[in-house]
Amino acid sequence: MEPDIKVLIADDHPIFRKGLKEAIEIDEHIQVVAEAADGEAALRLTQEAKPAVAVLDIDMPRLSGIELARRVIESELATEIIFLTMHKDEGLFNTAMDMGVKGYVLKDSAVTEIIDSIHAVFDGRHYVSPSVSSYLMHRRDRAASVRDTRPGVSALTAQEKRILKSIAESKTSREIADELVISRRTVENHRANICEKLELHGSNALLRFAIEHKSQIH
Repeated sequence: MEPDIKVLIADDHPIFRKGLKEAIEIDEHIQVVAEAADGEAALRLTQEAKPAVAVLDIDMPRLSGIELARRVIESELATEIIFLTMHKDEGLFNTAMDMGVKGYVLKDSAVTEIIDSIHAVFDGRHYVSPSVSSYLMHRRDRAASVRDTRPGVSALTAQEKRILKSIAESKTSREIADELVISRRTVENHRANICEKLELHGSNALLRFAIEHKSQIH
């Protein structure tokens, strides 16, 4: 039977890598198709073998796991990432999650957790070692706090609300200007002011906010 999930392992310790491979291939649905001892080799093999999942040591020579994952993600390869690490470091964990990495496994429990983590990320779910799962709760608490304190629609003037409502209706700055009988430059200035008041950043952030809060705009 052809394995469903093809995996790459990258770790600079051959004995650990061998043990991990043996643990993974107990599952008949998973096959290790490539191994690497450093980040540069792992990047090349990921591009060539196109594994469904790459299991990466964060601390690797020549190219760190963080930088390797960043390049894989930027290249839009269809490879999910699982980080392996010795460190219970919340900052490192948050960096991984912010990048979009779905798996975060501590090395001291990797052999027993690796199969579950591979299946999880392959299915589009997150997997985090139970011993660092509290970091996920911290992230959720911080995100909720930010949502609660971020300025909302009530911080806008009546004119800004009218413009935000038009943005939610996918109208262009020119269309909004014609509708409100103002110049396009004035509309652009209002858009900039709205973004500043609502602490919105990025090219599509204002449109997303407008659509998500359309029911609140009166």
